[in-house]
Amino acid sequence: MKEPQAILKAWMGAVNAGDLEGLLALYDDSAVLIPTFSNRLLIKPEAIRDYFARLCSREELSIALHEKTLHVQDVGGDVHAMNGIYCWRFAVDGELLSFEARFSYMLDLIRAKPIVHHHSSQIPRML
Repeated sequence: MKEPQAILKAWMGAVNAGDLEGLLALYDDSAVLIPTFSNRLLIKPEAIRDYFARLCSREELSIALHEKTLHVQDVGGDVHAMNGIYCWRFAVDGELLSFEARFSYMLDLIRAKPIVHHHSSQIPRML
């Protein structure tokens, strides 16, 4: 995958399929994940695995990109920043809930596992 958008598409496809191994295959061994549904900074592959294993076990898990929000920056060489908004959906106690979140990725396209940094946080309510 040599395009940032292709990496995002693969990441979202893995989330929507509940494909834990597919997700983890995108994160570099030194990746940092600041996850949507945790207050912890995840800096070890085992911690990223545990987080996504819990998330992938959610019933009716899906994610959708708000296409018009996607912004890709060429930081230099094979490094890109990618930002936007997506919407998580999954069931909690039998009720399907939605969680809007903003995201940012730092991608190194030369690496086999291109995600080196991923931050995702729920969008706060407006004042």
